[in-house]
Amino acid sequence: QVLLVESGGGLVQAGGSLRLSCAASGRTFSTYAMGWFRQAPGKEREFVASISWSAIVTRYADSVKGRFTISRDNAKNTVYLQMNSLKREDTAVYYCSGRPQGGVAEHSYEYDYWGQGTQVTVSS
Repeated sequence: QVLLVESGGGLVQAGGSLRLSCAASGRTFSTYAMGWFRQAPGKEREFVASISWSAIVTRYADSVKGRFTISRDNAKNTVYLQMNSLKREDTAVYYCSGRPQGGVAEHSYEYDYWGQGTQVTVSS
């Protein structure tokens, strides 16, 4: 069992930056691939980024490529999402997710564990 807790959300102006963190419990975190998804009001949950257990492989949605960076610190059981050049359309609840399989994945059904979400609001 893995418990995921996100933090770092908030209100930021367009063009600004935020760093989300996801703290994981459990000694198997280092073997899990991790992902970030987001859900805006009235929209379906969508993939943002994923990172393999080793951090060697990362994958991003086209909408965030070049602006967001996913990383992890296995010693701290934490995964991060650095978000730069934020746009109003990045406004959403951001969810951290984990999957026991170590490879990256883009679909929510491929993840077994989810955090409670953290709100990111980008104002113009």
